Amino acid sequence: MSILIFIFVLSILILVHELGHFIIAKRMGVRVEQFSLGFGPKVFGWKRNKTAYSVCVIPLGGYVKMAGDNPEEFKGNSDEYLAKSVGQRAAIVFSGPLLNYVLAFMCFWFIFILGAPNLTCRVGELLDNFGAQEAGVEVGDVILAVDGQEVKIWQGLQKIIMEKNEGNVVSLAILRNGQKLEIPVRIKQERMDTIWGEKKTIGLIGIRPTDEFISIKYGFIEAFFAAGEKIFYLTGLTLKSLLWMVLGRLSFRDSVTGPLGIFYITKEAAHLGIVPLIQVIAIISMSLSIFNLLPLPVLDGGHLLFILVEKIRRRRMSIAAERLITQIGMSIIVLLVVFVFYNDLLRYGVFNKISQWWFR
Repeated sequence: MSILIFIFVLSILILVHELGHFIIAKRMGVRVEQFSLGFGPKVFGWKRNKTAYSVCVIPLGGYVKMAGDNPEEFKGNSDEYLAKSVGQRAAIVFSGPLLNYVLAFMCFWFIFILGAPNLTCRVGELLDNFGAQEAGVEVGDVILAVDGQEVKIWQGLQKIIMEKNEGNVVSLAILRNGQKLEIPVRIKQERMDTIWGEKKTIGLIGIRPTDEFISIKYGFIEAFFAAGEKIFYLTGLTLKSLLWMVLGRLSFRDSVTGPLGIFYITKEAAHLGIVPLIQVIAIISMSLSIFNLLPLPVLDGGHLLFILVEKIRRRRMSIAAERLITQIGMSIIVLLVVFVFYNDLLRYGVFNKISQWWFR
């Protein structure tokens, strides 16, 4: 079942991406010769309106083959890819990642309407030498408000407390055994390491949550803006992560995963329910969109870079130059794939599991 869910998720992501290229190519009057979901031997297929559709054995990719999409095949016909203007070709290339981005947004929108799971503000643990323990906060207390500001989820509570300064006293409205209490709690500041390897001073009161979740539902319009805010935040986080990896301030090994990692992530999400699974689809779809826009040959970002160079030079690069750059780009991608796959094998203990099975 986990494998089927993984194939289903991957197929959706690939189908949406290739559908973006396909739809815009058709709108631009480009003849699409083949639309393939997957690689390797064909499982089944059909042909309609001069386009051959196929589903193949290996569900780790897909492609849209357009007429005249490389110089060797280009015959100068008006329905060929290279016969189109720079802007039209850029739109065709960009539409794949764009549709993945739209899918991510739609998933988050649906999640916020359906009900997004969030940790409640119930206290699960008290830390020594912090304000909450000293003030008499107890495990099981539910925090309702901070200085009169209502809180419903742990993330919101964290945000308020972390912005407080050393020595500040906050008034916590607490629900304990059906009774409402007001408890003054002292803030203590500590310097913490962020995921970027930076030091940041934050306010703490010394509490940890339980594993209790609450489903927060939004109205149709409110969910739309919440989804936009979520996408904006995750995009910034992803771009900053990429920059920090390039600068060596964030571990590439610990920050990336491949198909094997996606399998384990979707497997765990599926066990938790439909909402976590949709959230995983949204995050992977957005990540796939951003990754595809990196300016590396073979990726959509590399094709867009070639188009930009053509726009600036007012003529295409030579076939030999394009081929050389593409081969270099392909080599980089292959090395990345091998590294990421090997890293996933180590991370998820696959080698250990194989050795245990072999020598049992």
